[in-house]
Amino acid sequence: MAGLLAAGLMAWALSAPDAQRLQRSARALGPQAEQGAAALLSMMGLLDLRDTDQALGEVNRFFNRRVSFRDDREVWAAGDHWASPLETLAKGAGDCEDFAIAKYFTLLAAGVPAERMRLVYVRARIGGASGVSQAHMVLAYYAQPQAEPLILDNLIDEIRPASRRPDLTPVFSFNTEGLWQGVGPVSAGDPVARLSRWREVLLKAAQEGFLP
Repeated sequence: MAGLLAAGLMAWALSAPDAQRLQRSARALGPQAEQGAAALLSMMGLLDLRDTDQALGEVNRFFNRRVSFRDDREVWAAGDHWASPLETLAKGAGDCEDFAIAKYFTLLAAGVPAERMRLVYVRARIGGASGVSQAHMVLAYYAQPQAEPLILDNLIDEIRPASRRPDLTPVFSFNTEGLWQGVGPVSAGDPVARLSRWREVLLKAAQEGFLP
């Protein structure tokens, strides 16, 4: 494991000065977090941000395949818990918010600008046109401010443009810089002030080394 961590830390150092902090945080959370962090750092070392499809695909697949979907009540014995990336890797399980959060902070730490990504709270129609609508969260990537976003989702590995996800209806979106109605330009206020769980996960992500 030490060798993997060392290799990962070398890759992480290319884009983040806080790799040692991430290593310490993973160690404190236990062996599964250490193993997950080592794999994450190694994967990040292979990312080429000049190839958007490759970078987004690697991060999306990493969490979709390493993390099992579980309800917060099962994982955390809580009604709604937003986990940090290392907490999710330590548990090896999480719900839709945890997948989206982990992908967001990984891409952010790898050098993707915050303004190109939004976490999007949606109503997802499960089971086709007559299916049940339920709350869900995905990560949207914008190549340009007005571009159609690409959707990273724990439900499927394929990253599709929003127009090919008619099963998703946006409610609001946010990132480290803002909060918006739907996915449009209309501001809905300060996400840190209005979303207490986002405020908490930002603090945890910073402590773990995903934020400076």
